[in-house]
Amino acid sequence: MTSAKNSKMYENKIILAPMVRIGTLPTRVLSLRYGADLVYTEEIIDFKLIKSVRRVNEALNTIDYVESTDGSLVLRICPFEKSRLVLQMGTSCPDRALKVAKLVENDVAAIDINMGCPKEFSVKGGMGVALLYNLENAKKILSNLVQNSKIPITCKIRIMPEVEKTIEIARELEATGISAIGVHGRSRDERPRHPCHTDQIKAVASALQIPVIANGGSKEISNYDAIIKFKEITGASSVMVARSAQWNCSVFRKEGPLPIDDVIKEYLKLAIQYDNAFGNTKYNLQNILREIQETELGKRFLACQSTEELCEIWDLVEYFKEHESKKTHLDSAVRREIIKENPNKKIKLDQENCRDVTIHNVRYLKSKYKENESPKSILYLHSTKNKLPAPKYEINCEGKLFQAIVTYKEKQYSSSYLEVSKRYAEQSAALACIFSLGLVTEEQLIKDGILLNTVTLKNEK
Repeated sequence: MTSAKNSKMYENKIILAPMVRIGTLPTRVLSLRYGADLVYTEEIIDFKLIKSVRRVNEALNTIDYVESTDGSLVLRICPFEKSRLVLQMGTSCPDRALKVAKLVENDVAAIDINMGCPKEFSVKGGMGVALLYNLENAKKILSNLVQNSKIPITCKIRIMPEVEKTIEIARELEATGISAIGVHGRSRDERPRHPCHTDQIKAVASALQIPVIANGGSKEISNYDAIIKFKEITGASSVMVARSAQWNCSVFRKEGPLPIDDVIKEYLKLAIQYDNAFGNTKYNLQNILREIQETELGKRFLACQSTEELCEIWDLVEYFKEHESKKTHLDSAVRREIIKENPNKKIKLDQENCRDVTIHNVRYLKSKYKENESPKSILYLHSTKNKLPAPKYEINCEGKLFQAIVTYKEKQYSSSYLEVSKRYAEQSAALACIFSLGLVTEEQLIKDGILLNTVTLKNEK
């Protein structure tokens, strides 16, 4: 059996579990503050990370992995968490997995391979729980990482219907040299409503030499003492907490959980500090509020269309404004670098038909607009108010990237940036148009990081 790297890292630990859309930077940092020893990222698919580039975000003091075509954020890491952060990867390929490991191994403490997700997307791609039914491939992935990466490697599995089979699989995975193994006490077909099979976790913990991380006990976990009790019942080295932390990550506090209003305020401060996307921030708060969403407070919350509106509810508007005024919009700077590094990615507009297209260096950032105040909405309202023909959009595409041209008042406008969706491309084109028409100010676009410079280009014949 290959010797495991730094297994002590996983002994007697309380851990934030990997959760899609939950395990972003604010939740991870807050969980550590409240007492978690380790935190996992949400699962990130290998392809997504391979296509990303690493950037030092000086404005936020973070390391950002951003999509190489459009600069969209894939993963953001801060110094506070670096030595306690585990990247969970979705993969079905040993070579791709190693590429990711080499990309991130200086920025995370360890890597975990997801072998427990039962979702159709993962299973069809040969990832998640599908790896337990293709054990040779699972072992190849882990062995390749253990032998060629300098940081600890782990995996997280689900139990099999028969405990003997679970132990057999766990032992084979242990033999690859992994540092620990997470065991979710439910089978592939079981869901949170089903009981957690603590007896199976205990059997695996007794059978292995490496630390076993128990997972699946959120039904019984409401505070720190319950976490310790779950650890004792399962006989595991450590405990990984998912839904209980999703609902209130102060569950990690030895002194007991805090009121959710206190947790929400601290979460919002971190979301502002680290420029977390509004949609993700709202989603996380929804999971904290839960049934409170039916109250007047909840209805007010659900109506929010921006982080600033969320701050109004929890008296953090001044905090929001203070950070906004200091913030350098490095997101746009990163995007500019991406465009420069990928000059061949620019779509060539039809030279004959589009030689008079006015192109602005603007990009659509959804988080900066309320639902009914998007660039397309502003432009459409302008046309109806002035009894003009509605704007018309056409799309140019290359691979998975899109660029739109909008025709309005017999003139054509476009953005210099390529988008990953037709919808965003149309919004960027509309933005270029309303900027040209003076319906939005240069000052506001620069403030929001939407306009990189004021140079207007003509696509000359």
